[in-house]
Amino acid sequence: MDAHPQTFSIKTAFADFKAITKAGLAISVLFSSIAGYLLGFGDSHPFSWSVLAMLMVGGYCMVGASNAFNQVIEKDLDALMDRTKNRPVPSGRMSPNTALLIAFALTAIGLVLLYMINAKTAMFGAISIFLYTSVYTPLKTVTPLSVFVGAFPGAIPFMLGWVAATGEFGIEAGTLFLIQFFWQFPHFWAIGWFLYEDYEKAGFFMLPTGKKDKSTALQTILYTVWLMVASLLPALGYTGQFYITPISAGIVFILGLWMLVYAVKLYKLRTAKAAKALMLASVSYISLLQVVYILDKFLR
Repeated sequence: MDAHPQTFSIKTAFADFKAITKAGLAISVLFSSIAGYLLGFGDSHPFSWSVLAMLMVGGYCMVGASNAFNQVIEKDLDALMDRTKNRPVPSGRMSPNTALLIAFALTAIGLVLLYMINAKTAMFGAISIFLYTSVYTPLKTVTPLSVFVGAFPGAIPFMLGWVAATGEFGIEAGTLFLIQFFWQFPHFWAIGWFLYEDYEKAGFFMLPTGKKDKSTALQTILYTVWLMVASLLPALGYTGQFYITPISAGIVFILGLWMLVYAVKLYKLRTAKAAKALMLASVSYISLLQVVYILDKFLR
C-alpha cells in the first residue's frame, strides 16, 4: 500500500527537477558544447572521454543552475503567465529555498567539474551564470535590450566546448561565440512575438521595439543576415584552426537562406504562426549548422 505513493513522489520530484533545470533546453544547449568540443580537439589536444563527460555533466549543471536561479527570481511573474504558472516554484510544488539549494548545489558541482577540465572553461561557465541571473533576468522587465544582454551567456556554450578541448580562447572560440550570439536574436524575437500576449502579462520586454511591428520583423531579417555572414567566416581562411571547405560553405549558405525565408515570411505576414515557424526553423538551423561543421572536419 505504501509503495505506490513513494513511487509517485519520486516521479514527481524527478519531474520537478527536470522542470526547474529546464532539462529540454539544457540538453539542447549541451549539444552546442559537445559540438564545440568535437571541433576543438586535435593532434595537439587529443580527444578525451573523461573531459567530454565532465563537460557534459558540468555544462548541464551550469545551465540548470541558471534556470533554477531564474525561476526563483521570477516566481511571482511566472505565476502570471500561462506557459510558466505550472512550474515547480510558482505552482507551490517546490519552495523557493529548495530551488535555491538546487541552484547553488548545481553551481558548485558544475564549477568544480569545469575547473577540472581547465580554469578558463570554469571561468566562462561562471560568467554565463552571473550574466544570466544577475543581469539578463532583472532586465527582462525593464528594457528590450535584455535580449542583447542575454545573447552573451546564450552564446557561451558553443565556444565553451572549444575552450574545454584546447584550454585556449582565440579566434576559433571567438568565431563560435559570434555565430551563436547572432543566432540568439531571430530565435528569441520569434519566441517573443508568438508569446507576446503571455509575456505582456508579466511585463517582459522581449521585442526590440516593444511591439509586433514591421520594425521588429525587419531587425529579425537583418540579424538573420548577420548570422549568415558569421556562419560563413570559417570558409574565408581567417579563423585559425577552425575552417570549412567550399562545399560545406555552400551547404551553410543554403541553410542560412532557408532560415532567411522564414524571417522574410514573418516580415510579410506578421502573425504568431509565422513567428513560431521561424523559431522552429532557427532551432533546426543551429543544430544542422553544427552537424555540418563537425562532418566537414571529419570528412575532409
